[in-house]
Amino acid sequence: MMLASRFRHNSPTLRSTSPLSDEQMRAVAPSIFSDAAHDSRSSRYTYIPTSRVLAGLREEGFEPFMVAQTKVRDESKRDFTKHMIRLRHVSQINSTTANECILLNSHDGSSSFQLLAGVFRFVCSNGLVCGETSADIRVRHQGDIVSNVIEGAYTVLEDFERIDNQREEMRGIKLSGEEKHIFASAALSLKYDPDQPSPITEKQIISPRRIDDINSDLWSVMNVAQENMIRGGLLGRSATGQRRRTRAVEGIDQNIKLNRALWMLADGMAKLKA
Repeated sequence: MMLASRFRHNSPTLRSTSPLSDEQMRAVAPSIFSDAAHDSRSSRYTYIPTSRVLAGLREEGFEPFMVAQTKVRDESKRDFTKHMIRLRHVSQINSTTANECILLNSHDGSSSFQLLAGVFRFVCSNGLVCGETSADIRVRHQGDIVSNVIEGAYTVLEDFERIDNQREEMRGIKLSGEEKHIFASAALSLKYDPDQPSPITEKQIISPRRIDDINSDLWSVMNVAQENMIRGGLLGRSATGQRRRTRAVEGIDQNIKLNRALWMLADGMAKLKA
């Protein structure tokens, strides 16, 4: 099995080019397979392990290609903390991009079952998350959870046609140098305090890491900005003038939030340019 080559040391994250097995996922995100809820949950909490929901999704043609789990300081919560699985349906896999259903959950009360829509780029192992225009479904830990999550997954699947249309629209929009600078400036404000000097420049945010991404269309500019901000590693300066490299965004919540904000920023610029 070929795995994406860039993972932070000891980061509880794994992405593969083929479906992940339970054993692979358990090594990275044991909370998926927890056999009970955390002691803090009340009797009203309906415990359904994420692994059971995953089994139901697999029966419907969804397979996991990426898994992550929140880091915890309290090891007693490691088997219950928030986790994320990104799945692709057999009908949604192609040679350049794959639309993904993103499943979030926890067994300690920090998250309900949540389903989001995402886009994965094979060229750079990038995972974008679509903004508020796409499905965002939450299933409480009550009732027939498995059926409700599967129904939600199909709702996300149906929404991919709109996402594909948005992506094609972005590919057809060309940005001038000034427009790319404006996009980069807005993107920086999503991660760094706009009232403080940014550790890196607008030019760095939209500088491609590979030849294939040297394009001026909105889709390419957004993807370049997303990769640079999520992966980090850009050389800049701290508020005190010290040289440092930007950090990768590793937290599940921070990753989702930044990804969605970038998608919404690009979608807003597309509407202005239309």
